[in-house]
Amino acid sequence: MKEKKAYNFFTLFSLYIAQSVPMTFFSTVMPVIMRQEQYSLTSIGLLQLVKLPWILKFLWAPLVDGSSKRTIDFKKWIFSSEIVYAVLIVAIGFLNLQIDFNLIIILLLFAFTASATQDIATDAFAILILKKEDRSIGNSMQSGGSFLGTVIGSGVLLIIYSFYGWKFLMLGLAGFVFIALIPLLFFKKQKIRTEEKFKKISGKDLYLFFTQKGILKHVLLLFFFYSGIVGILTMVKPWLVDLGYNIKEIGIYSGIYGASAGFLSALFAGWLMRKIGRRKSVRIFMFLTILVTAYFVIISYLTLSTALIILALLLIWGVYGANSVAVYTLAMDNVRTGREGTDFTIQIVLTHLGSLFLAIMSGKLAYNFGYRGLFTVELIFAIFVFIFFPVLYTFNSETNDKR
Repeated sequence: MKEKKAYNFFTLFSLYIAQSVPMTFFSTVMPVIMRQEQYSLTSIGLLQLVKLPWILKFLWAPLVDGSSKRTIDFKKWIFSSEIVYAVLIVAIGFLNLQIDFNLIIILLLFAFTASATQDIATDAFAILILKKEDRSIGNSMQSGGSFLGTVIGSGVLLIIYSFYGWKFLMLGLAGFVFIALIPLLFFKKQKIRTEEKFKKISGKDLYLFFTQKGILKHVLLLFFFYSGIVGILTMVKPWLVDLGYNIKEIGIYSGIYGASAGFLSALFAGWLMRKIGRRKSVRIFMFLTILVTAYFVIISYLTLSTALIILALLLIWGVYGANSVAVYTLAMDNVRTGREGTDFTIQIVLTHLGSLFLAIMSGKLAYNFGYRGLFTVELIFAIFVFIFFPVLYTFNSETNDKR
């Protein structure tokens, strides 16, 4: 039994790494490569369009859900999506970044549409194969895989590019995606949605999600969940630049040290949520968020050393790792049976939209009031979420964890 659980977790871990590494590379490392090739900032900004499918994926989530009655159906969606994803990445590898830039952007949009589809199917697959008491551990695999993917995508791949060039990098990236699918290939456990629970899903289900009792409070909680840290995470690299750190140092301190802290924190958060329950764990994570944002406010008054900076990065990435596990677990607890992929996707997209809104606002705050002003506002947000958590927190009726 323990071996089966361990394989479930390992399979999910590999799937989330598979989607995280390319996303990290194209959104964080490719802009660096483009800047080195003398691309304009406008062109680099266009690259952010590749994230669009991940914002809009809730639109086709009902299609994935409605055509999948068994876990094997979700496996088919995952395999087909990742194959399309990998083939498009290989095709991009044979194009010239300078000559075929517009075509590369178009192919990337299709590639990340396939990746977003894989994410919908993987999330639904995870909900089906995990028992409720195992969801926190399963989500630590999701968050941990994402953070490890960040380390690989923002560090290792840049080194590979510097030695072997664009084409080899793309081929290696596609090969990595295929390798990450191997555990799923040997996954034999089958689960079937019963006729009562499996119903054809339509676009109307997107609206019906918001008609559930208590769901609006839950949605509000998700929207503001990261509000105490997302502004700092958005502005931390410009902050480091303004402090005089170069790109290499920022990559090591934030991309490797920070993401590694997030990875370890995510694993610990999953264990803690299973050990003491959702409510107590999330309260602890929120209180730690207050302490971390307070630390940023305090050091803004000090003469900064590299040790203080590295500690700040470890702390902010650490609480982000714990909070991400909490968000994914709470989202899983609030899905309707038979609509797991659709409901989970809606909730995560709402979280992304909240983060996007707050990230945009953080730039304005930093510009008008400086980094100290931004850190202070983030501290206020963290305290606000901590205070109102008991009011906004709702348990799914099927979840027995009320601790």
